[in-house]
Amino acid sequence: MKVTYDIDSHMMDNRDRFQNDFFDRFNLRHAPEPLQLNGNISKNYLFPTFYSDVTCAIGIFLCSYKKAQRLVSKTFGPKVKPVKMTRQRSLVAFSCYEYKNVMNVKPYNEIAMTIPVMVDSIVNIPLLPMIMDKMFKKFGYYVFSMPVTSKENQIRGNKLWGLPKLTQDIDIWEENGDCVTVAKKTSGEPYFKLRVPMTGSKTEFDVTSNLYSRLNGELLQSETNFKATFYVKKYMKLLFGKTQVPDRTYLVLGDTPSAQVLKDLEIEAHPFQLRYAKHMNSCFELPNADFKSPIQLPE
Repeated sequence: MKVTYDIDSHMMDNRDRFQNDFFDRFNLRHAPEPLQLNGNISKNYLFPTFYSDVTCAIGIFLCSYKKAQRLVSKTFGPKVKPVKMTRQRSLVAFSCYEYKNVMNVKPYNEIAMTIPVMVDSIVNIPLLPMIMDKMFKKFGYYVFSMPVTSKENQIRGNKLWGLPKLTQDIDIWEENGDCVTVAKKTSGEPYFKLRVPMTGSKTEFDVTSNLYSRLNGELLQSETNFKATFYVKKYMKLLFGKTQVPDRTYLVLGDTPSAQVLKDLEIEAHPFQLRYAKHMNSCFELPNADFKSPIQLPE
């Protein structure tokens, strides 16, 4: 999908696309004030933002804990740490979305590049926060890059949550049983390609978690929810065995500054987990107004 830079002054009224039990859990409301998108246009969106009939392909990979910690510390300082895995590793997740229906907003594609983290935790127990996330109140995800095809959505993400969104072309398609996602530089040069099989163990997901971001020098916590039937492939032996050679290439990184950030994480070639869903429902809340940051962020 090509980047759309135009921002329509009229806001979509598409509430009819979000009529099921999942969306009935949430109370739609407006933000305290409309969002100024540019010098001429402001919009009074409804929140949480609803997404229906989403194609979602996720690749989760093991990477260097030391390199992940260095990346997280650039934004949050030393008191936010990546979740530890075995053998001095952490995780990096690439969540690729084809948003077919978005509350008040035209469809767009997006990639959330995240690292699972613990905020101001006294102990950092390997694995457990990923397995028993509801027991770890300080667990969440740090978004370190978020390319998106919509300029309007980039502005929303930057101004409301401090998310590192930037506009880039993102193509998502089906090929030989895989869901393929490619992100490109402004010049059109691909720098990220992910292949996720559309088959696997059928697994029901109904998940609530937090994203952590930084806006105006403050740590923000925002709730995200999603529900879908995913097809999942897990490779748990990677936790304890030697690095394995994958049966094919799942992740390809180009020679660009954006790709170099990913290469610096020393991501292993074999995926740790792959997930695919054709019809996901999800929503994303405004920053939690009751959240009190336990840490002071570096300047």
